Amino acid sequence: MAKKVALITGAMGGIGTAICKSFIENDYQVVAAYHPEYDDKPTWLKEMEADGFKDIVCVSGDVSKYEECQKIVEEAESQCQQIDILVNNAGITRDKFFVKMDVNQWEAVISTNLSSLFNMSKQVTSKMAERGWGRIINISSVNGLKGQAGQTNYSAAKAGVIGFTKALAQEVVSKGITVNAVAPGYVATKMVMAIREDVLKAIIDQVPMKRLAKPEEIGGVCIYLASEIASYVTGSTININGGLYLQ
Repeated sequence: MAKKVALITGAMGGIGTAICKSFIENDYQVVAAYHPEYDDKPTWLKEMEADGFKDIVCVSGDVSKYEECQKIVEEAESQCQQIDILVNNAGITRDKFFVKMDVNQWEAVISTNLSSLFNMSKQVTSKMAERGWGRIINISSVNGLKGQAGQTNYSAAKAGVIGFTKALAQEVVSKGITVNAVAPGYVATKMVMAIREDVLKAIIDQVPMKRLAKPEEIGGVCIYLASEIASYVTGSTININGGLYLQ
């Protein structure tokens, strides 16, 4: 039986890497989508191979641009035939208090963190519907639920991810496709762990569980949502924030 294929955007970041590893560990074929200007593919592949993760298909493109998303999926399909699972994980921050935020900082975050969901999902939903099976998993954030000062752009985009998820889930539910969101809190990626010690402690002190999420905990939830056991779950947002924000 052929492996199911999972395409992950923002695959070479901290959370993206953990999601890729989780899918490989669970016997999926992973397609890692990355931004050629920001991500170091050779170094990432070398580090993944050193950790025992091989046979990854890599495709490059800017998910904020619709035409490049078409090319990302076309290249992925040329190597793997079809996309069974799409994880919309790509994201950036351009933090600034609103009074100082310029239009470029706003548009960059909205286009990468929110418009990319349209750009990528548009390429795969019809084919998933034709096959009668598919999974779309959108990575949101605790700050899309509670808001965060200095992140009006990011919070707006991540809140939009949840609205997008709920609406698309209703449209494709009869076609065998589920659409869900994952909303992490603070995650112990390399970037976060490099924060100054006193600042990191202040972040952790806010969390009732008194720790950061492990990246593999985000990957584990994605595996659940991609699985058959989650076939009755759609339009949902799964919060992974250690009790930082409760709905």
